[in-house]
Amino acid sequence: MQLILPHRCLLCGAAGSDEMLCPACHASLPWHRGPLCPRCALPSMDGMTCGHCLNKPPAFDRAIAALRYEFPLDELLQELKYRHQLALAPMLGAELAKRVQSAPRPDVLIPMPLHPSRLRERGFNQALELAKVVAGQLDLPLLAQGAGRIRATPPQVGLPWKERAKSVRGAFSCSEDLSGKHVAILDDVMTTGTSLHELALTLQKQGAVEISAWVVARTLP
Repeated sequence: MQLILPHRCLLCGAAGSDEMLCPACHASLPWHRGPLCPRCALPSMDGMTCGHCLNKPPAFDRAIAALRYEFPLDELLQELKYRHQLALAPMLGAELAKRVQSAPRPDVLIPMPLHPSRLRERGFNQALELAKVVAGQLDLPLLAQGAGRIRATPPQVGLPWKERAKSVRGAFSCSEDLSGKHVAILDDVMTTGTSLHELALTLQKQGAVEISAWVVARTLP
C-alpha cells in the first residue's frame, strides 16, 4: 500500500513518510520546552512557580503541555476538532504521552467532557480520542465517562479572559469515587486554565487528592 498510495506530509505535502508529518515538519513543531512554571506550564524564571500561581494557585497540582498553541500546531488541532480529522488524534496523543511519561503517574485518566448538545453537534469528544491514545501507550485506567458537563457553556475562545471563569462555574459533575486517588485530566488546549481548574474542583469534591492537567498545547500570553 505504501508503494501504491504513499503517505504525504500533512503540512508540506512531501511523499514517502510512514508518519502523518515528515521528519522536517515534525522537528519544526512548536515544542513547549524551557523553564516553565510547574503549576500552569507558562514560562517562568528558572522553572519556579510563577507569581500568579503563588497568589492564586489553580485547583490542579501541575500542568504539562507537549507543544505551544502556535502555527502549525493550531491548524492541526482545528483540523481534528472542527473538520473531523480523527487520524490526527493518534499522532498528537502519542506526543503528549511521550511528554508526560516521566511525570508522576496518576491512578486514573479523565478526559475533559463535552456537553451532550456539543457532543451531538461535533460527533465526538476530541479530548477522549486523545486520552484513548495516552491511556493505551502508558497503560493507564481511562474513565471515559468519569466526568460530565452538566451545563452548556459558550466556546471559551469567544470570551474575554475575565469572563471565562464565570462561564464554566458549576459546569461539571462527577459521580466517581476518587478517594485518595491521583487523577490526570486530559484536554487538547489550555489557554487560561479555567475549565481545567473548575473540573479539578469537582474532582476534589469526589476525593481526589492530587490532580495533574495534561494538554497537547499551551497557549502563551
